[in-house]
This record gives sequence, structure tokens and C-alpha cells, in this order.
Amino acid sequence: MDGSLSDLLIGAFALMLVFEGLMPFVNPGLWRRIFEMATRLSDGQIRFLGLGSMVAGILLLALWR
Repeated sequence: MDGSLSDLLIGAFALMLVFEGLMPFVNPGLWRRIFEMATRLSDGQIRFLGLGSMVAGILLLALWR
């Protein structure tokens, strides 16, 4: 892998971890309630949320480039 690409991927992964950690750090009670609600979703609902997240990420990448 190219050095700049690996740096970009590591940076993207680091930012993802920062954003993932914001909610449990700022409001752990709300994060727990949201997580409990997510465990009650069906597989289809979870797949749809995952698809929506991937599409949003691809669109953001396309706009960024």
C-alpha cells in the first residue's frame, strides 16, 4: 500500500473511533438507551441502517473528492 493511502486510512479509522466515543463519553445514559433499542431491531432493520450509513459515507467521499 502507498504510504499516503495508509496514512489516510489510519487517520480515517482514528476519526471514526473519536466519533464513536463521543456519545458514550458525553451522555452515557442516552447511549445505553439507544444501544438497548438497537438490540431490539430486526436483522432487516439493522441491515437497512448499515446500508444507509454506507451510502452516506460514499456520498460524502464523492463530494470530498
